[in-house]
Amino acid sequence: MPIENAPPVRRRSTNLAQGVVDALTQRILLGQLKPGEKLPSESTIVLEHGVSRTVVREAISKLQASGLVETRHGIGTFVLEQHARQGLRLHVDTVASVRNMLELRLGLEVQAVALAALRRTDAQLAHMRQALDDYRACLANNDSCVEEDKRFHQLIAEATGNTFFSEIMQHLGTAMIPRTQVKADERGGADFAKLGQLASLEHEAIFNAIKRQDPDAARAAMVLHLTNSRDRFSGE
Repeated sequence: MPIENAPPVRRRSTNLAQGVVDALTQRILLGQLKPGEKLPSESTIVLEHGVSRTVVREAISKLQASGLVETRHGIGTFVLEQHARQGLRLHVDTVASVRNMLELRLGLEVQAVALAALRRTDAQLAHMRQALDDYRACLANNDSCVEEDKRFHQLIAEATGNTFFSEIMQHLGTAMIPRTQVKADERGGADFAKLGQLASLEHEAIFNAIKRQDPDAARAAMVLHLTNSRDRFSGE
């Protein structure tokens, strides 16, 4: 028999702080809070998230430890420039290093896309759709489309609901899409315009699987995309 007037279950401050960390991290990684920009005030964060000042301070400490922000005493807390953040330093400028990067992404993104298919929101799906539309428009202008390509994959990581995926992808940065960084004498006959068009078709297959919330199809589409990218670039 249920006990009447039972006291409400109190959420631990650590869980509350992590919720604030996740929300602010997402805003930073999606560019809603840009490098050099000041975070909302402590009072504003308290009101936005319905938590105490102690929880907010714990969350800010976690963000500092992750290298996303720095606090300037008497001024406020600011988003760090990407190059100032502690993280991975990868140099991808040869065909061999491109292959290595794509192998790394296979290990990471195949699981991420399956989680994204299960957990994505309608709003996140809409952001992915916009990223793909921007990518196609960029291809039409014969641009490299690295930023648009990276944004689509970053949004997939965000949709997992696991900030570790999105943080790792953010640390990879443009090294994640390395095709334009390879030295000219190693590019061979790679036709980047054609590669971009093929990648666009593969992106659509990934998106459609996420839209249907089909994790198995999403995994298969991501495996196909990344292995094809690896093999096309190396001329296999």
